[in-house]
Amino acid sequence: MKQEESYTESEEENEEKSFFFDSYAFFEIIRENRNYLPYLSTGIITIKLNLFELYHGFLKEKNEELAKILLEKYYPFAIDFDKEVIQKAAQLKLRLNRRDLSMADCIGYELANQLGIKFLTGDKEFENLDNVEFVK
Repeated sequence: MKQEESYTESEEENEEKSFFFDSYAFFEIIRENRNYLPYLSTGIITIKLNLFELYHGFLKEKNEELAKILLEKYYPFAIDFDKEVIQKAAQLKLRLNRRDLSMADCIGYELANQLGIKFLTGDKEFENLDNVEFVK
């Protein structure tokens, strides 16, 4: 829980907002990156592909127990996407071919656009794209 005195105005503003959390955002939150603290009080939206990346990442670190806990914790925030998101994500990946964009990130980015929410990430490949909340 947050201590009362550490609660900032930006956290207060974020309480009613939702963001699309990509895998990068989840890893930073779990690793307690202070720059991600304001986002703990926002609505979380993600997709199952990002949860796969999160689970896989902790398996690689030989922490299957934490991987299972995180999957259970964040699974309720995973939503589905439609054909339009698939089409736009594939077009994005093709258009930005020189960038190292994962399929999950392209889908998440386009889903965030469709939902009218910001794509939360610290992935350098998204730093200068519209509709990105870029946090390192």
